[in-house]
Amino acid sequence: MAVQFENEVLMPVGGVTLEGELQIPPNAGGIVLFAHGSGSSRLSPRNQYVARVLREAGLGTLLFDLLTREEEAIDSFTRHLRFDIVLLAERLVDATRWIGTVDAARDLRVGYFGSSTGGGAALMAAAKLGDQVGAVVSRGGRPDLASAWLPKVTSPTLLLVGELDTVVIGLNREALRRMTCPAEIRLIPGATHLFEEPGTLESVAHEAAGWFKTHLAK
Repeated sequence: MAVQFENEVLMPVGGVTLEGELQIPPNAGGIVLFAHGSGSSRLSPRNQYVARVLREAGLGTLLFDLLTREEEAIDSFTRHLRFDIVLLAERLVDATRWIGTVDAARDLRVGYFGSSTGGGAALMAAAKLGDQVGAVVSRGGRPDLASAWLPKVTSPTLLLVGELDTVVIGLNREALRRMTCPAEIRLIPGATHLFEEPGTLESVAHEAAGWFKTHLAK
């Protein structure tokens, strides 16, 4: 697959520098920023796979670590930063503003793909930025962590949850009732929380690609 722009990037956000991987295919129809879940990183095989499918569908991707290496080292013991949704959302907002300064990406509509706790961060950031965010997809997300912000989200939102992930299904259904934007919940057959079952992550990736292509189109 051809890539028009590919680069390892360093993003100055909120007094720290975050590492990322930016790839934009030719004639991209938008760019998707990834907000990974607790204990994960931009190198997560699941996020890397979804990003590859999105690029094959003609979308740019920015995978980046929401925490610095030093913060990750601390969080591996304390496990508190990964649940600091306010901090993670602020960094996603800053990354969105940063991507607007990149020549290859500045004219592209922005979408968010959030996983687990990153789903909550993506929804909070989308609520803060309003129409600057064209679409949100949450995979096994924790929208309850952004509960107060859910009625303020205006971006079309797709909530993808494993059919067997009963607790998270309940959290997402309750979130859907609180949202006023165009939003849907779709259950991925046979999937648990991490979508490790054969074919389930593929379903997530293709559902996400379809949602972003529809809602990021100018």
